[in-house]
Amino acid sequence: MRDFAKGLRMFGQGLGILLRSPRLLLIGALPAVLTTLLLLGGLVALAYSIDDLAAWATPFADSWSVGWQTTMRVAVGVAVFAAALAIGVIGFSALTLAVGGPFYEHIAERVEDDLGGVPGAVELSWWRLLGMGLRDGLLLVLRSLLFTIPLLLAGFIPVVGQTVVPVLLALVTSWFLALELIAVPFYRRGMDLKQRTALLRERRALALGLGLPASLLCAIPLAAIIVMPVAFVGGVLVARETLADS
Repeated sequence: MRDFAKGLRMFGQGLGILLRSPRLLLIGALPAVLTTLLLLGGLVALAYSIDDLAAWATPFADSWSVGWQTTMRVAVGVAVFAAALAIGVIGFSALTLAVGGPFYEHIAERVEDDLGGVPGAVELSWWRLLGMGLRDGLLLVLRSLLFTIPLLLAGFIPVVGQTVVPVLLALVTSWFLALELIAVPFYRRGMDLKQRTALLRERRALALGLGLPASLLCAIPLAAIIVMPVAFVGGVLVARETLADS
């Protein structure tokens, strides 16, 4: 719990740093605007068609009584939307950080310079950052599917699918989001996804302390525009903490 609380504090410290430097907040918000609009469009479309999707996924319930049929399809609809939201948050962060690579590298450099700098930092071009961000983001989304698909299926279970499953989805989303948020500080040190995953596993609670508030707040329409740069700065702090402990 101590590490989890520290992760929460670092998320809050990210907000404090950006409030003292509104220019950095604006720089970090720009890439998030585009990806927020794309994500919202997809979620609105899903919400609009969720009833049809739930009915399509449960043809076996056609002959059930109205009460049981409605219960099953509401359960399926909630599970599908929760899984889509979890995947959307991870994909959103991956795309935002990839497209906004130079913006976030600038923010990371400013924040780390104030904290003592990074000796021998690797200089990265926009194209290289974009390529690494998209590659690692795709890998993380695919890995997240290994968890979200079984949880989606578990959403068919009445009661459990609407209580335990959303909690597990939130934790899964938080973990993969944290891996995204600490990416740029690791790139600046010449370290790849495998290395940052191995190090963050040793501080899993710290990662969840950062990722959980970020993922929950990103689920609020338009909040992600501010949350992403805040969470990113928190990710810089978490990365430095994780690397110092290695």
